[in-house]
Formats: sequence, C-alpha cells, structure tokens
Amino acid sequence: MRPYEVMVIFDADLEEEEIRSAVDRSRKLIESKGADLGYVDFWGKRRFAYRLKHRWEGYYVVFQAKAEPAAMDELHRNLSLADEVLRHKVLRIPEAVYGPPKAAGAPADA
Repeated sequence: MRPYEVMVIFDADLEEEEIRSAVDRSRKLIESKGADLGYVDFWGKRRFAYRLKHRWEGYYVVFQAKAEPAAMDELHRNLSLADEVLRHKVLRIPEAVYGPPKAAGAPADA
C-alpha cells in the first residue's frame, strides 16, 4: 500500500454537515477497497485568488490514506463526478511525510 494525500475543495455554500458527510462517503469508499485511513484536516472556507466555477470561496479538506492505486483511481473518479466538489487533487506522498503535521520548531527526531 502506498501513502496518498487528497485535497478537496467543496462549494462554500454547502452546510458543514453536508461537507462532513461527503468526506465520510469518500473515506468509506476507499476504506471498502482496503485502504487505511489517516489524518483528516478541515481547513474551512478560504477565498480564491481567482474565480473558480463562478465562485470566489471554497471549503478545503485535506486527508491522508494508505491505499492501492486502484482504490485512489476510484476515489478520483467519484470526486470528478460529484456536484459539490469544485476541485480535487490526489497526490502520492513520501512515507516520511505521512501522518499529522509536525509542530513548527520541533526536532525532526521527535
């Protein structure tokens, strides 16, 4: 299994409960394909530098998972078809980066 990081930008007009249920659906999809779910970070609403699908704001969510490439391909396909998703990116990350972010100024060995 390989470590991945997924960033999803949802429509900012959605309620937070709708966004959380969409994230849960995505996580359950890859979990059903045998993925190990990792860190989830809800960044909240952020303003775009330029208009994206006629919107100036989006709700950002970043999560990590260890999965086979086929599971992440299925996630990519589902996120591409979802109406509430403005943009998404699935990245394969190095093993050393996987997990919650390290505190700024903390020693690398800690």
